[in-house]
Amino acid sequence: MHDLRKLPGDRILVSPSLLAADFARAGDQVAAAAAAGAEMLHLDVMDGHLVPNISFGAPVIKSLRPGSRLIFDTHLMISHPLRYAGDFAAAGADHLTFHLECDDDIDATIAEIRRLGLTVGLSLRPGTPAEALFPFLDRIDLVLVMTVEPGFGGQSFMADQLPKITAFKREIRRRQLPVLLEVDGGLDAITVTAAAAAGAQVIVAGTAVFRHPGGMAAAVAELHAASAVLDRDL
Repeated sequence: MHDLRKLPGDRILVSPSLLAADFARAGDQVAAAAAAGAEMLHLDVMDGHLVPNISFGAPVIKSLRPGSRLIFDTHLMISHPLRYAGDFAAAGADHLTFHLECDDDIDATIAEIRRLGLTVGLSLRPGTPAEALFPFLDRIDLVLVMTVEPGFGGQSFMADQLPKITAFKREIRRRQLPVLLEVDGGLDAITVTAAAAAGAQVIVAGTAVFRHPGGMAAAVAELHAASAVLDRDL
């Protein structure tokens, strides 16, 4: 088990989204992302119900696990995370993030993921206010702010979500909580600076990493460079 709580908190961390990889070479692509300096691997699980797309499930994660030491940062865009948490834990996920908008009880789902020995995160759609998640902040390890509507890769960054990122960062600091702030959606070498300046610590990027014209190492280096604005006074 790899623990995201042990990752450094003084620089930007990169979690490339497998959704943008060449699935015919998925194992090689994951290895290349690790060699490029990524700290995590973002695994977008979609059920076609909570979001309007279907991606992959626990069997794909299980097939990738033996070949990688990256933290498997698993994003459950599914209606019933409580029902399936055990399957993803058994497949080798290190961390499970699920949605505030899911159909399951939030407290029960957090407790079950903890019982399974994984770290836990909560995510919310662009239209859900940050304050709706505040009551759960002291029970989780990570907040994932979506800067696109969840369901599809390759969308454009929604700059109107920047105040939400900052709202979370201020609340986490105010309460002195050990919670990482992750951002996903339309992030690249340009938009990452705004996200980091707003308070993001973990950057999810799919197309910008796996399809960067200069290769993955250049892509990850560009995202890491946003660490220069990470300690901006918010």
